[in-house]
Amino acid sequence: MAFIDCILVLGSALGVTEGLNGRVTMAPREWIPIRVLDGVLDTRIRGSGDPVILIQTALTRDEFLPVSVQADLADKYEVLLYHRRGYGGSSPARGAGSIERDAVDCRHLLRTLGIGKAHVVGVSYSAAVALQLAASAPGAVQSLCLIEPPPVHTPAATEFVAACGLLIEDYRRRGPARAIDGFLTRLMGPAWRTDLEQHGAGHATDVERDAETFFTADIPALLGWRFGTEEARRVTQPVLYVGGSNSGPWFAEVRQLLLRWLPHAENVVLAGADHSLAITHAAPLAAALADFLSRHPLGLDSPPNRDITPR
Repeated sequence: MAFIDCILVLGSALGVTEGLNGRVTMAPREWIPIRVLDGVLDTRIRGSGDPVILIQTALTRDEFLPVSVQADLADKYEVLLYHRRGYGGSSPARGAGSIERDAVDCRHLLRTLGIGKAHVVGVSYSAAVALQLAASAPGAVQSLCLIEPPPVHTPAATEFVAACGLLIEDYRRRGPARAIDGFLTRLMGPAWRTDLEQHGAGHATDVERDAETFFTADIPALLGWRFGTEEARRVTQPVLYVGGSNSGPWFAEVRQLLLRWLPHAENVVLAGADHSLAITHAAPLAAALADFLSRHPLGLDSPPNRDITPR
């Protein structure tokens, strides 16, 4: 296919070659730039088995790292992580962001890697991307795992939009670094830098470096996303909804809405967790994901191992 040809052109510079069954194998590096459409996405692949793609959320680019290394997933599945546009070594995000564009990027990443269908997992912002992907490219999604999507279509949407407006105002007034510090201090507490790093979910300097994308691309993308009952009807794949018992009323409304839209969805609540559950409750989250995925296998015949080790 065309995207496989594009990546093969990069050849030894990226350490990428064509493997069994037309799928792409990778040389031993931690993050590999993979071409999609008009850009590249830094991608990390570990393990073997059914492919599971963990879509990066907003602001904290490595929020899914603690989940990805849990044995429940790492020992049984081929786990893919990638940085969206504007994060890490991926191409910059140009202009206002778009949930639909992020879903297209994810689809093309899978195609480039020769993956026809994958289990798709998203948290917060990226749960919106995962939901959009399942609706717009259902053939690419074997199962769908949604971890507390944003409250943009619930009764609390007006409050959420107002809060986003205040964030953007703070960004314009004080700049990205100071605005992010104030936001995460309110969200996670004054020790957010230490907490983030102690849980293995990235570094504070990465968050500060990527903050511009959060304000100029991700927030506008969420506020401009249109998704409702008609789109939800196209989501027929097995669905798992995961949330925290302490995530508050906004996400309680999100849970109610998603379970109404998707009545076939399974519902898991992690005790003692809040909206940071991918960071703070990585082990129970991975266990819940693995239990769900085990009941919805792709049934692929021995997919090639594409382990990549650190540089």
